[in-house]
Amino acid sequence: MGWKITVDVDKCTGDGECVDVCPTEVYELQDGKAVAVNEEECLGCESCIEVCETNALTVEEV
Repeated sequence: MGWKITVDVDKCTGDGECVDVCPTEVYELQDGKAVAVNEEECLGCESCIEVCETNALTVEEV
């Protein structure tokens, strides 16, 4: 079981809240947008979704 992370780059403002809140460092900012660089480390806690004010993130169980 794992997690699929989708970042809607059109909605992402690049404020870095998801980067800061993620306990397993799944995200980093690249060219001013969040990118899931360690998707396999995702715990599915959805902390990133809670802090994303633009609803740019989706975390789905796969």
